[in-house]
Amino acid sequence: MLKPGNIRMQIQILCVGRIKDRYLNEGIAEFAKRLKPHAAVFVTELSEVRLPEDARQSEKMQVKERDGWRILAGVKPGFITIALDPCAPLIASEGIAVLFGEAKLAGRNICFIIGGSLGLSPQVLLAADRKVSFSRLTFPHAMVRLLLFEQIYRGFQILRGKPYHK
Repeated sequence: MLKPGNIRMQIQILCVGRIKDRYLNEGIAEFAKRLKPHAAVFVTELSEVRLPEDARQSEKMQVKERDGWRILAGVKPGFITIALDPCAPLIASEGIAVLFGEAKLAGRNICFIIGGSLGLSPQVLLAADRKVSFSRLTFPHAMVRLLLFEQIYRGFQILRGKPYHK
């Protein structure tokens, strides 16, 4: 557990798939740099299984379930797990700041979970401490990672009372 005040919070971003687009990687790198004073943010990427476009629903469910077990095994012990799920309750930037504030006071670290193109398995959603959605819009999972980095940075700026979040 973290001791408030003496160690930076750790934030794990656990995701399925790699980012191939340079502009997304550059954006993530920029926010990662800005986050260094606030938290130790690290990404755990799991390889994505490629399915043919005509894959049967049963094949997709098998891949999703297998990904789910790999995701759960990849969460660092003791981290609060927050699954990003488009069907979950919406969260505002201020809500993310509250999550960070509460975790910091409790001396806890956070793991955000981003599924692959098939989404998250039922076992991941059941195991998550919290489920949140950024929007009812559909985004590619690689873009969600950039949005998440930006929202993490925004959350810390809100906690510090900085004007960035407006």
